[in-house]
Amino acid sequence: MKRKTVAVIFGGRSGEHEVSIVSAESIMNALDPARYCIVPVGVGKDGRWWTGTSVLSFLRNGATEHVPEDCRLCTLLPDPTRGALLLAGEAAWEAINIDIVFPVLHGTFGEDGTMQGLFELADIPYVGAGVAGSAVAMDKVLQKRLHRDAGLPVTDFLTYSSKEIRERSGDIAGEILGQLRMPLFVKPPNLGSSVGISKVATRGELEAAMLHAAQFDRKVLVEEAVVEAREIEVAVLGNEHPVVSVPGEVVPCNAFYDYDAKYVDGATQLHVPADLPDPLAERIRSLALLAFRALECEGMARVDFLLSRRDDALFLNEVNTIPGFTSISMYPKLFAASGIPYPELLDKLIALAGERHEEKRLLLRTYTPKTDWHRHDG
Repeated sequence: MKRKTVAVIFGGRSGEHEVSIVSAESIMNALDPARYCIVPVGVGKDGRWWTGTSVLSFLRNGATEHVPEDCRLCTLLPDPTRGALLLAGEAAWEAINIDIVFPVLHGTFGEDGTMQGLFELADIPYVGAGVAGSAVAMDKVLQKRLHRDAGLPVTDFLTYSSKEIRERSGDIAGEILGQLRMPLFVKPPNLGSSVGISKVATRGELEAAMLHAAQFDRKVLVEEAVVEAREIEVAVLGNEHPVVSVPGEVVPCNAFYDYDAKYVDGATQLHVPADLPDPLAERIRSLALLAFRALECEGMARVDFLLSRRDDALFLNEVNTIPGFTSISMYPKLFAASGIPYPELLDKLIALAGERHEEKRLLLRTYTPKTDWHRHDG
């Protein structure tokens, strides 16, 4: 069987740059070399693309030191006739033909539809959600509105532009306290890995948290916290007929599941499967499927819920279209517990990307009018 050439793209211009590198390393280590020829593509924090055998360590060191001899600048043109990664050379560009792109770009300029748009223009199959699903899922404000309209349970929330917050944070804090109940979460809606998120219980904390979040995004989301919440997560896999994993539970070591709790402190506990009654577990899985479809996601997503210990009230927190793939990440752990080990999971994701691409090729992209009206001079 001919090996597929898979470009694994990681790093990127986001606050999750380091997480992306670790996720990509896990994926590349798990891909079967008998089935795939792996081309690592690292995107530096400055936006430049690099490829080469040592590109992981180059980006991990900040891509600021001496460029290793095997690392070369590269790019992907929005040209559907090429289907190739172009490498910079002294005399001319060289090309590496690509069969599938596996984007592992968490956050801005990777998970938000921008990179997916480039893959569409280049007509190269890629893993994960399409342009619309990626863009909407990345924006937690749009995501919550769509989920609310679909009848899914979400917490009450308000949103403001970052410019508004910088100009009148005191007035806005008063408006929020008149409509929402403390404690609150304040978030930049277009980031992941809990970057820029704060949990607040006083007006002073609220103003400071809004100004902090406004540094990361052009708008800020403020939502009611679920008191004494359990964090329940499920993984979804598929295109038209997605499957849902068993639920898992995150028990954070900090006040909430922030960046340090996820990646730095190492004390957060992951319980897979979660200790839930069967009817509740099934309801969570059903809601996850509805949430996945409401955003028109494809390929993969991790769907996060908040479950109140006080009254078992359940709320949809968010959908992540490029979930973490590190050794401690929930998405692969959830499917491993559901009978799909990590390497097989990657095989399925790559196959789903190819299937979607073949279906799109059946679509008509041109239209022939009954007359050549456009050829006549005005």
